[in-house]
Amino acid sequence: MHGLDAHYGRIQALSGISIRVEESEIVTLIGANGAGKTTTLRAISGLVRPSRGEITFGGRSILRNSPDHTVRAGIGHSPEGRRVFARMSVRENLELGAFTRDAKGEIAGDLAYVLKTFPRLQERLEQKAGTLSGGEQQMLAMGRALMSRPKLLMLDEPSLGLSPLLVATIFAVIKEINARGTTILLVEQNARQALQIAVRGYVLEVGKITHEDSGANLMASPAVQAAYLGGAA
Repeated sequence: MHGLDAHYGRIQALSGISIRVEESEIVTLIGANGAGKTTTLRAISGLVRPSRGEITFGGRSILRNSPDHTVRAGIGHSPEGRRVFARMSVRENLELGAFTRDAKGEIAGDLAYVLKTFPRLQERLEQKAGTLSGGEQQMLAMGRALMSRPKLLMLDEPSLGLSPLLVATIFAVIKEINARGTTILLVEQNARQALQIAVRGYVLEVGKITHEDSGANLMASPAVQAAYLGGAA
């Protein structure tokens, strides 16, 4: 992504931002509410049309891709707020994650992988998604995104509203997914947890990138500590 501008009507949400995510990395975006983190992911997914700039993936432009073509290109998106299909079962939600794919054998294998990664979903497989707890719905949203077999998995606030125990579980799963070869672009308000697992990070403030560095260096930055980590680490 290079030099990206995005607007909601007359309101400019992103102003000339540039980020890069290399294969097999975990990269995180941190910032306050309204900084533009979700808009960045939505622009990559094709849900928001940038007014300027370029987005490339695997050496090809995806700037004008529709959301389904973005998924077919190899990008999965687990959105903020989980957005599960409440009246459908856990199984049906997961199967919808593979809607762009035809190889039934591979899909069955990926379903088994998701259920192994999130054993709680195995127990709730025929249960309506709307009856799941918040943590279970987050697992389902992540699992649904994994069913597209993404090369890049974008996660928007996966720990939002979860208990400390479930937060630890979600971050452990993110590291495991990455270790199996999936590149991760992570948006998180839990900046400390995100920077601890990220190779690199970006700080977004009012639609502009103000800091870019390794996760460790951002953790050590007095400015980042003061703004996002509650003072000195």
